[in-house]
Amino acid sequence: MYLSYRLRALAAGAALMAGAALAQAQQALPNVVILATGGTIAGAGASAANSATYAAAKVPVDKLIAGLPELSKVATVRGEQVFQIASESFTNDNLLTLAKRVSALAKQADVDGIVVTHGTDTLEETAYFLNLTVHTAKPIVVVGSMRPGTALSADGALNLYDAVNVAASKDASGKGVLVTMNDEIQSGRDVAKAINIKTEAFKSQWGPLGMIVEGKNYWFRAPVKKHTMQSEFDIDQITALPAVDIAYGYGNVPAAQYEAIGKGKAALVHAGTGNGSVADRAVPVLQKLRSEGVQIIRSSRVNTGGFVLRNAEQPDDKYDWVVAHDLNPQKARILAMVALTKTRDSKELQRIFMEY
Repeated sequence: MYLSYRLRALAAGAALMAGAALAQAQQALPNVVILATGGTIAGAGASAANSATYAAAKVPVDKLIAGLPELSKVATVRGEQVFQIASESFTNDNLLTLAKRVSALAKQADVDGIVVTHGTDTLEETAYFLNLTVHTAKPIVVVGSMRPGTALSADGALNLYDAVNVAASKDASGKGVLVTMNDEIQSGRDVAKAINIKTEAFKSQWGPLGMIVEGKNYWFRAPVKKHTMQSEFDIDQITALPAVDIAYGYGNVPAAQYEAIGKGKAALVHAGTGNGSVADRAVPVLQKLRSEGVQIIRSSRVNTGGFVLRNAEQPDDKYDWVVAHDLNPQKARILAMVALTKTRDSKELQRIFMEY
């Protein structure tokens, strides 16, 4: 009887020790907040065969987290539903609201990393906006999926698992805003959606920063352009964004398009062919818009590889235009909006485009 009591006591003690060890291990895990905004990663299709036809922004963040019990081994995770929208409907106000929430969380001592779930259509724009405006060295990871969770071979669960892994990792600190898709770690500045039907949809013209394999990060390069902690822009000081639009260049493009889109705007981004080329009939219109105070920014519509050289296709110095460097038109628009909260000087804008 004494032996039985002794064995029960030992078993109880072992259980208590195991429970204490588990509690200690859980306390030692990094704290990651998932900010959900909707998109395909929260989408649902009518059947498992629907990978391209589905309704986005249907699944709440708590359900996303509950469907990935593996996250509990990586971090202490909690979620917030910031929006529940498809990302093509994102507005400037959405950008400001989201970035201010990310900034507030990053200041909290009990938050080690932040994940933003996002629709893929404008994911690259939001990632770049956060990269420019949120002052923190803590990992911020933007993630989406190309297939809804109801589809065969859905990619959202692994993408989200990878995002939490990266956000919980000390080695991701100070690298700016990151994007995890298709096992790759991409820079939020460089990455762009290059195809709309495959899981390897997101590419960077300069290649990924690293890979995630079975929950472990492997890094190959680091960003050199200014971001987050080095940025001169601070979301806590930005209350509104100036009006910036994009005009698309193509064969037979009417000059009237530029007047209609650019009139009264703070800046107009020209999504030009090749090296940001401008049709001869559009040049006088752009000159007129510039004389009226509209900043003209030459970008390239070339997918994942546009690179605009100053004074190469047009006399930018003579016309007082700005070139977007290697930024695609949609990212050039993001940087222009942010930069114009600080300056309306074209030379300063050009400096900013080269440094960010």
